Amino acid sequence: MNKNEHYDASDIQVLEGLEAVRKRPGMYIGSTSERGLHHLVWEIVDNAIDEALAGYCDDIEIIINKDGSITVKDDGRGIPVEIHPKTGLSTVETVYTVLHAGGKFGGGGYKVSGGLHGVGASVVNALSKWVEVTVYKEGKIYYIKFANGGHTIEPLKVIGECSEDRTGTTVTFMPDDEIFKETTTFNYETLKTRVRELAFLNKGLRIILFDDRTGQKDTFIYEGGIKEFVAYVNKNRTPIHDDIVYIEGMENDISIEVALQYNDGYNATVYSFVNNIITPEGGTHEDGVKIALTRIINNYAKNNKILKDNDEPLSGEDVREGVTMIISAKVPEPQFEGQTKTKLGNSEVRKIAASIFAKNFERFLMEHPNDARVIIEKSMTAARARVAARRARELTRRKGGLEITNYWGKLTDCSSKDATISEMFIVEGDSAAGSAKMGRNPITQAILPIRGKILNVEKARLDRILANEEIRTMITALGTGIGDEFDLSKLRYYKIIIMTDADVDGAHIRTLLLTLFYRYFKPLVENGHIYAAQPPLFSIKHGKTIKYVLDEAERDNYLATLPSNTKYEIGRMKGLGEMDPEELRETTMGIENRILKQVTLDDAILADETFQLLMGEEVEPRRKFIEDNALFVENLDI
Repeated sequence: MNKNEHYDASDIQVLEGLEAVRKRPGMYIGSTSERGLHHLVWEIVDNAIDEALAGYCDDIEIIINKDGSITVKDDGRGIPVEIHPKTGLSTVETVYTVLHAGGKFGGGGYKVSGGLHGVGASVVNALSKWVEVTVYKEGKIYYIKFANGGHTIEPLKVIGECSEDRTGTTVTFMPDDEIFKETTTFNYETLKTRVRELAFLNKGLRIILFDDRTGQKDTFIYEGGIKEFVAYVNKNRTPIHDDIVYIEGMENDISIEVALQYNDGYNATVYSFVNNIITPEGGTHEDGVKIALTRIINNYAKNNKILKDNDEPLSGEDVREGVTMIISAKVPEPQFEGQTKTKLGNSEVRKIAASIFAKNFERFLMEHPNDARVIIEKSMTAARARVAARRARELTRRKGGLEITNYWGKLTDCSSKDATISEMFIVEGDSAAGSAKMGRNPITQAILPIRGKILNVEKARLDRILANEEIRTMITALGTGIGDEFDLSKLRYYKIIIMTDADVDGAHIRTLLLTLFYRYFKPLVENGHIYAAQPPLFSIKHGKTIKYVLDEAERDNYLATLPSNTKYEIGRMKGLGEMDPEELRETTMGIENRILKQVTLDDAILADETFQLLMGEEVEPRRKFIEDNALFVENLDI
């Protein structure tokens, strides 16, 4: 390498204004996929929510327009229109063209604001074909338009008059298809899920979502706030006490809200938020509440002689079994950490959250002794199961080599010890497993056969799960441990591939396995290690060429590309168990031709709701879902 090669100041690129956003959009909105596209909406909505948090906005309307653009209307104070002293531009233009310009950075803007960065409006502008902003303020209607990546093409001007008491901001933007190459089509259901969540988190705020393409409309307003959020999450569960506990308090400008209710299930469902942003990694607000919950339940149980002096204290895991809990903190200066910057790090919040929760939850238990006893008895049952699970867990720890044998079969391991290139196929049925073993790449591909439908973990405690032979073998094969002992760094295979037939039974088995991974190995899902194999439905033979296709649509599309005089044969593929090893390798297992569907976790609350719907006590919703989606694995990928 020649170190004297030309390299001077002229080689250093300086991106001015919003050019940096267009050059590296992923730095600002995460990605330019469908998720990033919808992120644009939340950046604008967050600004309207800030007005609501400050007490100035009661109604927000989000409209998907027929041309594919989005309009967000609010009845807040309206973005300031006067000339900004630092930029010499109108404040509206400054907010939409200067990064980090907004009311979220000190001064007299907002004590608490939603979102993370305060770059929202200008980033949306940079990544849009055009943006129009209309401000209603002081009896006048102001209008400004931007285009071509955030350039002002119509400066701020007065376009009309309105009543003195009408205030607010309306923003319409068209995402730029040069940036969002994957899609610029907004998904109504994706927007609806987050809009509902925002309405729960901001009690009394009305948010209307309207799709002008289809006429679909939903209005969300929850006077009960996160109490109604808990009721919504618990709708497919059976509560063990009637009252939803609701706690709120404020200290040093930090507001804490908690709502909780126990159900007869075995999983803890805890969602925490800071300034309306979900914190999947938790943080100090969640830690404080959890610590206080454990302490107060133990104290109450001992003081009321429910827990004897020589009894082992209840653990955090015990007291959270079956709880549905929403924690919402409003923090003036949040400090986020963790891999995804969604873990609250403010140390002072832990003490405040614990103090506010402890004082109020203790009062609830004293005022509701029957509910208190039901909750504590459930926790004590969980503690007994924990001791049994501890013994069962010992059986899943590997000793020496990986020779796992039981009555139903044996893991056929791969020879590679490099987890990054190793795969484990979970295969249903003896014949399919036999073909898979012969058709695999023995260096990198391991085969784990299962027989039929594994235990439904949605309706079982951990001790029963760990007593299940098939699941215990799976835990041992994965190497990560389970529950509190889970360690992702010990994962033996970077791809865990569920390989089942494309029929109703196969879909049910796949759903049972996904439920297991979601409930007890969630980091595997979150980090993209879980896949579903996609066996083809048809083979198309013409001349010496054989083309395998996944479904009717792909079949028809491929046939349309063939010359009209081509003779071809279409064969419907057999089930996995009927394929010979070579056929299975060529269509489903070999990395050259196979198609894998990665299971992703875009929305934890929606995923939780889906698994509860599918695998909970209600049989009919599960049956209908599986019958409707048996051939469409993407609908099972949460």
